[in-house]
Amino acid sequence: MPAARRRPPEAAAPRRQPADQVIVTPRGRREAVLDVIGAARTRLILSVFRCDDFAVLDALADALRRKVRVEVLFTPRAKGWQRRLEDLWNVLEGMGATLHRYADPVVKYHAKYIVADRGPALVASLNLTKRCLTGTVDFLVVTRDRAVVSGLIALFDADRANPGGPLPRGLSRRLIIGPEHAREQLTALIEGATRSIALVDPKLTDPAMLALLRARERDGVSVRTLGRGPIGGLDPHGKLLIVDNQTAVVGSVSLSALSLEFRREVAIRIDDPRSVRKLSAFVRAHAARGGRRTAGR
Repeated sequence: MPAARRRPPEAAAPRRQPADQVIVTPRGRREAVLDVIGAARTRLILSVFRCDDFAVLDALADALRRKVRVEVLFTPRAKGWQRRLEDLWNVLEGMGATLHRYADPVVKYHAKYIVADRGPALVASLNLTKRCLTGTVDFLVVTRDRAVVSGLIALFDADRANPGGPLPRGLSRRLIIGPEHAREQLTALIEGATRSIALVDPKLTDPAMLALLRARERDGVSVRTLGRGPIGGLDPHGKLLIVDNQTAVVGSVSLSALSLEFRREVAIRIDDPRSVRKLSAFVRAHAARGGRRTAGR
């Protein structure tokens, strides 16, 4: 009797990435930052443009007491913060953190991200200041997407070791990195809109981007911008782009020439429907009070 033929094993279904956590209001911002810092067990990396929040500094001290290797990549300059950046450097160095100063002579390090071990990672538009954690319009994403996490680690390691060098290869398509690719990637998203574009961006000044937004509006795409004045009683600081209520971008990059051409920026693309709906709801809730239906007219 012939032996029974064995059925080939079924291919394992790909593991779904956990959904991103998107935070759009001041409540929960500090908690999210502290949770990511507190999750680190071996290595914690973060880029710092400004930081004066004592709870964040205490959390970094706690991580160091847990024997976590805390590495900080500093901007060499921030308007009005030269002395405070030096003081912050001395404080973190005294705690035992490993500090790196971004040494590119032209590009300012403006990215805002944190990675604990191999995740979670946090990408934000906000600085680690009391003002941004409690009193501005800002946006924050916490993700465990393995490609995003590994990409941020690779970017950090490249920027500390070889400022101004080429970007690491194989970065996640979700990461929008400036100045190398931000203009190209954001232009493609805006050009691809078929129904609507929503922006929260207090720095929306780049002539080419303004011209593109006006052109899309002439094409019949609804264009709404927020950020020229207070939003819900808060000062606008964060940057958000939503296209067709299907794709969103959150991070430090703004549609200004300085941001697009002369700053290291990091933003994250979001395609998860639940997260995009949350961001779209924020824009709708505030559009009537602070939005413009035209792009810069």
